[in-house]
Formats: sequence, structure tokens, C-alpha cells
Amino acid sequence: MKRHRFSKPVTVFHDLLLPEKPLRLVGYAALMAHYELDAPLPWKLSAVSLKHRKYETERWQVFTPKHLPPDTLAGHLVFALKHEPVDLGVLSKLFSRIDGQEIEEIVRQEPTGQYSRRIWFFHEWLTGRMLDLPDAKAGAYVDALNPVFQYPGPASSSRRHRVRNNLPGVQGFCPLVRRTECLDRLMTMDLAKKAHDVIGKIHPDIILRAAAFLLLKDSKASYAIEGETPPRNRAERWSRAIGQAGQHELTPDELLRLQKIVIEDTRFIKMGWRDEGGFIGTHDRMTATPLPDHISARWEDLPTLMNGLLETNRKLSASGYDPILSAALIAFGFVFIHPFVDGNGRIHRYLIHHVMASAGFTPKGIVFPISAVILERLDEYRKILEACSKPRLPLIEWRATERNNVEVLNETLDLYRFFDATPQAEFLYKCVRETIESSLPEEVAYLTRHDRMKKWISDHFEMPDRMGELLISFLRQGKGKLSKRALEKEFAALNEDEINRIERAYKETF
Repeated sequence: MKRHRFSKPVTVFHDLLLPEKPLRLVGYAALMAHYELDAPLPWKLSAVSLKHRKYETERWQVFTPKHLPPDTLAGHLVFALKHEPVDLGVLSKLFSRIDGQEIEEIVRQEPTGQYSRRIWFFHEWLTGRMLDLPDAKAGAYVDALNPVFQYPGPASSSRRHRVRNNLPGVQGFCPLVRRTECLDRLMTMDLAKKAHDVIGKIHPDIILRAAAFLLLKDSKASYAIEGETPPRNRAERWSRAIGQAGQHELTPDELLRLQKIVIEDTRFIKMGWRDEGGFIGTHDRMTATPLPDHISARWEDLPTLMNGLLETNRKLSASGYDPILSAALIAFGFVFIHPFVDGNGRIHRYLIHHVMASAGFTPKGIVFPISAVILERLDEYRKILEACSKPRLPLIEWRATERNNVEVLNETLDLYRFFDATPQAEFLYKCVRETIESSLPEEVAYLTRHDRMKKWISDHFEMPDRMGELLISFLRQGKGKLSKRALEKEFAALNEDEINRIERAYKETF
């Protein structure tokens, strides 16, 4: 282990360009460098400039020399908790490398200090080991997460540390979301109220028909994201499952039920939790060696991770935590863990519906076509997934198996239970906003115009309903014009004046 000074001036750090050279690393960056912690880098790192100016770049926040902390474990831990969002992955690795006595000494030096008590709390929460310290007897209760930096979860008091545990998750699974201007702005829009207001102004018959269409649209889009075009009966089967989102408690059995709906032919697929490695990517064309873009959690860790994910879901669903943030944590956490051999992607998107419906965010009977919006933003969606996967790949040691799968050789539990879910939360919030402000109103508007056009046809022509529907369908396909095929076959009886009147009426209506 290196014993150089924590804040030795550096000119490079983990291949990241420094905004100026040299800089002194502080906080998490200093701890990672000093203890050689193999954890994903925090979203933003901290350093102290030799110049007297404070500024931020995309990956760095640079402080002035007066902010330089004591060059000790305690100094940099306190700096991190004071100036940076909590990073559970870094803290977990750190606490596994140092002796608990070092934390005990920090607490004994300042037994009532808010930062020493938070350090003590995180150590015991992350390691599950109680330090040789008496319970705190004094000091005002302090939040584990600083709400200035991150969105806190439902709080419970840790009397031993006199700390309010406002982490959104549990030890087995606890992603965090940084507070950003983008998310703050989206939250103030009160999208749930906007959705309920839109629904409240629409005739119930229109709502029912819109709901049926949006349900099937989301189902088909979810398959399309996976590069599949299922037969209509499979898409309808999955749409019925989506329509039940929020009605059943999320349990291992419920997830297996969903997997069975997604995968009808199970002859070549092991159902349930994986009992081998897994990855997303391709194989080398010549050697068939795996070329992973994402490596799934170790199958040995699935009980811990999935129990943690389900417990976190129960915890958040019983609280006032933002439903879209909850959906981001649970749904993206699920797909990063990748607990099944197949079906993970569609169930991941189902979980978005489930979490929002369980929280009462989605109007009853309506499914937002999230998958359809994701399909339109597919490149952005892939980048959002890579934002978690790419930084973790270099930290995973693996070998190819005889079946051209991957076998993970090192401990990787922390990579999946602790991650920064901010990019995923921002992406999901934008998708939900688009469904409420565009997709839903557009479908309602279409159905309203469709009914108006249908009435016009029935007022001017004597034809069965199915012929009227077919006429509108041809007009829609021809962007207001009847095709040569329609005029020569199904609607050959129409004269030129009638055709012109119909096309003009369609144009005026739509």
C-alpha cells in the first residue's frame, strides 16, 4: 500500500484531464489515490488549486488553498462529507481497507461532532460491524445524506449515532441520486397533477380507447427495443401484464411470473435467477470469445442484491419519495443486476410502470407509453445504460467459460448495490414528461378527430361501421388521399365528387 501524502500535487488522475496542473487531490479523490481503491470514480472529483480561485468543470470542483483539509484520513473524510455527495461505493471500499480502530479514534477525538458521527454511522451501516464505541449521548441529530447534494429517502433515527438515516435504500441495494437543476426543475412541474388534470377533461369513452391503444403501443415498443417483432398475440399478452402494473406486490415469485409471460418457449432457457455468469455484448467472430459491453452481477450475489432491491422498493413505496426517482432506482437497478438469463429488458421497463402505478402517480387505467418514448430516444437510452456499465467494466476480472459465457473472478457486489442513478433519473423524468405533454394528448386528440370524421361519414354515406373505419384507415395511410388500390377495390363505388368531399373533410378534421 502506498504511504505518500494524501494531497500530494498531481498532474494526472485515473486518465482524467485536470483543469489545471498541478492540483492537490482532496476528499474522495485523495482517499482513492492514497488507498488505491478500485471503485468507480465519483461523478465529480475535488481538488485544491495552488491559485486563489474556486471553480467547477464537468468532472472537477476546484477549491482555493484555504479549503485544504488536514492531510489525514479524518481530514479528507470530513472534507468529502462536507463538500461532496455521499459515495457509498468509495466508502465501502475504504472501510474494507482500513482498521476499524482508525474510525474509533476519529469518533473519540470528536464524539459529538456531526461529521465524526456520520463517518461512524456509515462505517457500521456499510460493514455491518459494531465498533468498540459507546452509543452517542450528545449532539443534535444530523442527516446521513445532505439534502443539498442528494435527494434523501424516508428518514429513521439511528439512536446509536444520533444520525437520521435518510438513505433511500438498504445495505443490500442503495443507489443514490444527486440533486441537479434539471431534476429540481422537473419536480416543480408536478407531472402527476398535470397527468390527472389531462385525464379529467376527457370523455371516459375516449380515455378507455386511448388507454387500450397506449398499452399495446408500449408493449410493441418494449419488444422493438430488444430488436424483436413479436406476433400480435404475444404483444397483447405482454400488454395485459403491463396493464396490471402496480396491482401485485413485487416479490421473487411475481418477477418469475413476469418472466414466464415474456418468454413463452422455455425449452432452451433456464427460468428464475441465473446460476451462471451473464453479459451483454457480442462474441469475437473468429474465437467466439465474449466481448462484453456490460457484465451482469455475479450469480452468487443475486440473493443479496435482489432481496435488497425488493426491500428498497417496499421502503420507498411506503414513503413520500418521488415516484419517478423510485422507478429509476428500482427499474435501472434491476437491469444492471440482470438477474435472469433472458427477459430482463422488458421486465426492467415493466418495473417503471409498476413503481409509478403503485405510488398513484399514473392515472388509474392509463399506462404511459414509456417504452415508445424510449424507442424514439434509443441512442440516448443506450448511453444512459452505458453510464453505469462502462466505468465498472475495468473493475471486473473475468474469464471466458467453455460455453463462451463469462465467469467473474473478483468481488463485485458493491458495483451493483451502490451506483449513482442521477443520469437514469433525469432520462426517465424527461420520458415521463414527454408522455404526459405529448404522447397522451396526441392520442386523445387523434381519437377525438377520428370520432368526428366517423360521424361525418355516417351523416353523408350509408356504409357499415367497419367500412367507415377502413376508409379512415386508408386516408390516414395516404395522408389524406385515398390510394389507387382503395379506389379500385374497397371504395370503387365512390364517384369523383364524393372522393373530393371525403378527402376535403378529412383534411379539415385532421
